[in-house]
Amino acid sequence: MENVRKQFPALRNQIYANTPVYGPMYDNLLDWRQEHDLDFLLKASDMRGKSLKTISDTRTTVGTFFNCNSENVALINNFSTGLNMLLEGLDKSQKVLLLKNDYPSVEWPFASRGFPVSYVNMDDELEQHIADVVKKENIAILALSIVQWQNGLKIDLDFLKDLKREHPDLLIIADGTQFLGTTNFDFEASAIDAIGASAYKWLLAGYGNGFMLFKDEVKDRCALKTIGFNAANARPEMQNDIRFARRFEAGHLSCLNFGSLKFSLDFLSGIGMEQIEQKNMKLAERARLEFTQLGLLQDAVVERQEHSTIFNIKGDESLFQLLSEKEVICARRGDGIRFGFHFYNTENDIDYIVRILKTGR
Repeated sequence: MENVRKQFPALRNQIYANTPVYGPMYDNLLDWRQEHDLDFLLKASDMRGKSLKTISDTRTTVGTFFNCNSENVALINNFSTGLNMLLEGLDKSQKVLLLKNDYPSVEWPFASRGFPVSYVNMDDELEQHIADVVKKENIAILALSIVQWQNGLKIDLDFLKDLKREHPDLLIIADGTQFLGTTNFDFEASAIDAIGASAYKWLLAGYGNGFMLFKDEVKDRCALKTIGFNAANARPEMQNDIRFARRFEAGHLSCLNFGSLKFSLDFLSGIGMEQIEQKNMKLAERARLEFTQLGLLQDAVVERQEHSTIFNIKGDESLFQLLSEKEVICARRGDGIRFGFHFYNTENDIDYIVRILKTGR
């Protein structure tokens, strides 16, 4: 992994533990983006054919990377936009189950459209709470982030499979923004019906690109009205024959942004998602052990069997400023300080942070 670390200038003179905010740029992606813009500078509209191929190739790459039929892949600018478009096609009378304090872009789109909503608390018994409410309240839609943005709490994906077997008509919608890119994820083998992500965090693709993945069953429950010339491949005769996922692509898409997504997925594939997953699991175990021993984690995190690579420790503004002075890049979230570790981090990074927390210097 040392050669991979050299790709990231942001890692050279600081401890970068802020991937939950933004995945750092790396040298090879910058080179690709500069070459793309130089082609555009010199060729202008002659780039159009190449751009259309890049978009199509990106859709195929996303499908392969996550094991989803490419026809069920929608390219979107960000998760929030994709979820809002999806909800416009759903029956607003269906009862929805959400998690308290989940990412606002998961909750607000349902609330603003008047869906009847129930909530469960996020604690060490989260899955049992979900199972109880789904059974008692005739829940039609479960929507949640796979990994929570504030404290890194991760839903048990095997639990979702059990829940789906017991309630096959339950529509499960997931935000994968803080999850996808950290581990090997097989969409078709999961219980999730629709998952979306902005790709500028753990997928390292920069701003302005993301995707939605759908199971075939979603098309039968969602009557989308969004439409545009791009969705019909600029062919007027296709106006009434637009496939479901393409309705999320009503207007033209940025070749630079989505080409960056393809480039980064190829980059991660070249490293190997199994290797990335193993490294992230090792980092997560080390960080949770150290932060637990210091008494800095919430009980809901300590008592769960599995956790993500995101941690929110007890800490005030003065501690945050100390970490910043010591060149540790992290973020204030809620009442604490949030760290996020990705495959380019090392256990030495964690040790450095722990030493500051222990000694105050």
